[in-house]
Amino acid sequence: MSRDRGDTGVTTETVISAKGLNLTFQTNDGPVHALRDVDLDINKGDFVSFIGPSGCGKTTFLRCMADLETPTGGSITVNGVSPEEARKSRAYGYVFQAAGLYPWRTIGRNVSLPLEIMGYPKSDIADRVQRVLELVDLAGFEKKFPWQLSGGMQQRASIARALAFDADILLMDEPFGALDEIVRDHLNEQLLKLWDRTDKTIAFVTHSIPEAVYLSTRIVVMSPRPGRITDVIESTLPRERPLDIRDTPEFLEIAHRVREGLRAGHAYDD
Repeated sequence: MSRDRGDTGVTTETVISAKGLNLTFQTNDGPVHALRDVDLDINKGDFVSFIGPSGCGKTTFLRCMADLETPTGGSITVNGVSPEEARKSRAYGYVFQAAGLYPWRTIGRNVSLPLEIMGYPKSDIADRVQRVLELVDLAGFEKKFPWQLSGGMQQRASIARALAFDADILLMDEPFGALDEIVRDHLNEQLLKLWDRTDKTIAFVTHSIPEAVYLSTRIVVMSPRPGRITDVIESTLPRERPLDIRDTPEFLEIAHRVREGLRAGHAYDD
C-alpha cells in the first residue's frame, strides 16, 4: 500500500554514505577535479535523483557507488561496507544510459545473463526472469530479440536485467535520456510504480528538472569544476504521483528551487 514519506513507519536506515568524497583524474593537461568534498547519506527506500550540467560529477559519483571509479579522498560505503565488497555481494543493480542488450540473445536470455554468470540453477533463473519481466510489463516478450522491441521496451528489459538478482539498490545513469518525451513520461510512471512495489533504494542520474522532481524523494543538485553538491531538496510531493501532478503549484515550486540551485552552482564558476 502506498504511504506518505512522512509516515513514521518509513525506515531511515542509511544504505549509501559519502563523507568528504574526492576524485581527481590525472590527465596530460593536468588534474581534473571530478568530485570535491561530497557529503551525502541515502536512506533505505529513498529515490534520490542527481541533477546538474555535464561535467558536474553526477555519473562519476554513481560510478563510485558501483566500484567503477576509485575515489582519491574521503570515504564511501554501500550497506556499511566498501563499494568493492558491496559489488561482490551483489548489493546493487546498475542501469546504463544505453540498454546494452546483446542482439543475438532473446530478451529472456539477456535478462538471465547475470544470473547465468552468478551460477543460479536453471529453474531459479526461469522463475526470476518471468518475475522481473512482469514487473516491467514485458511478460510475453521473453522470446523476442532486442531489434524487435522499441527503444523504451529495450530500456525496460535493461531494468529487468538489473533487477534479476533482487538487489536492494538500483543505480540508474540517465536510463531514459535518449527517449522521446512521450515514451519517457510513460517509463517515469512505470518506474515509480516499480519502486512502490519493490521498495528498492534508487539513485538516479538525470539532466531533466521535471523528471527529477516527478520521480524523487530527494533531489541532489550538483555543479561543475569541481563536482560538488550545492543543494539537497526534500520533496514534499505525495508518494503516489499521477503525471498531472506536474501542473500543481507544489511541483512547480520544487522545480523552481532546483533551477535556482543549478543557477547558483554556475555562479561559483564566474
